[in-house]
Amino acid sequence: MTSENRTQTMLELAAERGVQWPLTTERLTLTPFTAQEAPAVWEFLQLEQVNTWTASSFTGPDDVAERWLPQGSQLVVRVGETVIGNCMIQVQDAWSHAEVTEQARHTQAELGWTFHPEHHGRGYATEAVRVLMELSFTQLGLRRVEAQCFADNIPSWRLMERVGLRREGVFVKESLHRTHGWIDGMSYALLAEEYAARGC
Repeated sequence: MTSENRTQTMLELAAERGVQWPLTTERLTLTPFTAQEAPAVWEFLQLEQVNTWTASSFTGPDDVAERWLPQGSQLVVRVGETVIGNCMIQVQDAWSHAEVTEQARHTQAELGWTFHPEHHGRGYATEAVRVLMELSFTQLGLRRVEAQCFADNIPSWRLMERVGLRREGVFVKESLHRTHGWIDGMSYALLAEEYAARGC
């Protein structure tokens, strides 16, 4: 892929659309990930109950920073000054016929999130993912968001349903887990018009 048709990162698209940081709720603050936050993020990414369900393993804070910074897709979630999680909006081009490629560029995104287990059960993840959806549809102007998880990761897909994402598929033994072997995967999505119709 040449530099001319490279998909924009979320942060690049946010700058183009005039998104103002930080994003806030009554309890949370979301800001773009920086190298300074890598140690705080690594603290929970290395935990077994977190690492079991993440797509990638990291070797330490430097590895987190080296891989995440170029992606321009990661946000850090705080309660006060405490980093409690991270969220991802990975902007993508939709599949299209060659004749309409430009109309499909930067139109959708994959969402993702990880939270420190110490802060589970307080609704923080639900609150943060709702911010992701508002950012995706209202400020970035995307037409579709998607999220995937292992079917055994029940808290993750329950969260997807709680925030209004629509289950699109259960894929039998399509995912090779690093320790669990071949297991089912699940896919959820939502369109901008569905989001608007729900009055979110």
